[in-house]
Amino acid sequence: FGLGVPVILRNSEETESSTRVLKKRMRQVKNPFGLEIPNPAAASVTRGVTLTPDCLEDCVLTCYWGCNVQKLHEALQKHVYCFRIKTPQALEDALYNEYLYKQQHFIKKNDKAEKYCQLPEDAQVVDFGPVPRARYPLVALLTLADEEDREIYDIIAMVAVIHIPDESYRLSCRILYQYLLLAQGQYHDLKQLFMSANSPAPSSSDTFPGESSTDTGLLEKARLAGDEPEQPEENSKDCVVCQNGPVNWVLLPCRHTCLCDGCIKYFQQCPMCRQFVQESFPLCSKKEQEEDESTHV
Repeated sequence: FGLGVPVILRNSEETESSTRVLKKRMRQVKNPFGLEIPNPAAASVTRGVTLTPDCLEDCVLTCYWGCNVQKLHEALQKHVYCFRIKTPQALEDALYNEYLYKQQHFIKKNDKAEKYCQLPEDAQVVDFGPVPRARYPLVALLTLADEEDREIYDIIAMVAVIHIPDESYRLSCRILYQYLLLAQGQYHDLKQLFMSANSPAPSSSDTFPGESSTDTGLLEKARLAGDEPEQPEENSKDCVVCQNGPVNWVLLPCRHTCLCDGCIKYFQQCPMCRQFVQESFPLCSKKEQEEDESTHV
């Protein structure tokens, strides 16, 4: 139009995107730890909280009330550079015992019994002050009980930072952060996957490592593939675009899980939020999908 503006012309019959989205290389890792809050509405600093661990091996659940925020993150860095946090004692040494109260429970393999955690009355703590806080209300540590299991699993510990409502901050009880600690010295920040409205919401274990990790695996894969309740609608997991193929691709950095294997190649922007896709990764390979379909048949 005489304005000297460069224009990219595309053939109207061209349907496939000319620029490929990077496919993130993933590595499957079995996560032996699971932790949920069965009744978050009933939790508070004065009444305590109920936790439900779900572990593949015998584990130890250690709860630290009033854990120092700075010391916890320093402890995570020590796991990377100094020593591995394989036991509760190792974390306590890294924290320099900067917490108010500790509780411990032994968890049998596949035992989903609820564990009750509460601050004693003589602690005289009713809230942890205004935000930003110097202490997390509750930090839950899951470690493998048997030393032999620590040699088998890549993931040797899980740290969950839990918000407990109090007089100063009444936000409902929830897990704020989850960190998986690996035997090799890395740790991964788990994040929630966002599904479409027709898809079942992923549980707390259906998460994936943060973008800061380089050699990350599909850490949530063991949980994502198993123990999902059957959906009454056949299309509850269908792709948001074609409404036909099963959802299999996670888009980064928005973390929307909404595309099937056929539609992923046509999008440089997320069809749900329109954010540009920098990377993507599949929840399972085609071989695993075929095996899953043959099992259902």
